[in-house]
Amino acid sequence: MNLFFRKPHFSKQELLQIRRSIDDAENCTSGEIRVYVENQCKSINILERAAFCFNKLEMSKTEHRNGVLIYLALKDQKFAIIGDKGIHQQVGEDFWQQEKNILQQHFQSGKIVEGICQCVNTIGNHLQKYFPHQSNDKNELSNDVVIG
Repeated sequence: MNLFFRKPHFSKQELLQIRRSIDDAENCTSGEIRVYVENQCKSINILERAAFCFNKLEMSKTEHRNGVLIYLALKDQKFAIIGDKGIHQQVGEDFWQQEKNILQQHFQSGKIVEGICQCVNTIGNHLQKYFPHQSNDKNELSNDVVIG
């Protein structure tokens, strides 16, 4: 999906803001959310690259297969959202398309960080519905934004 980025990168403050939104979302769910950012998609197909990054980050190794990756290629102005089979079976393709549309709208208006944070929040709410936080839950994957 093409975007209209107005900035070439994120500041430390913006990365912290995204990290906090992931922390907040994951406080209510056993699900795992990651954000992966690089300048260029190293593959012709954005979904293939996102899937490669998903696997590279070992996101399919979560206990409930409920990891979600938001992948951004800033210079290429593209992004993708991938959910592991546990969450995808619950929300279906329409949910991911709605999230992509929300990101697209934010990105076109230059509100990239706000769009990512809203997307993380919405995904967190859906993860909470299907994979609520349990007393023995542990954070299986880092919440830091990955810079590729």
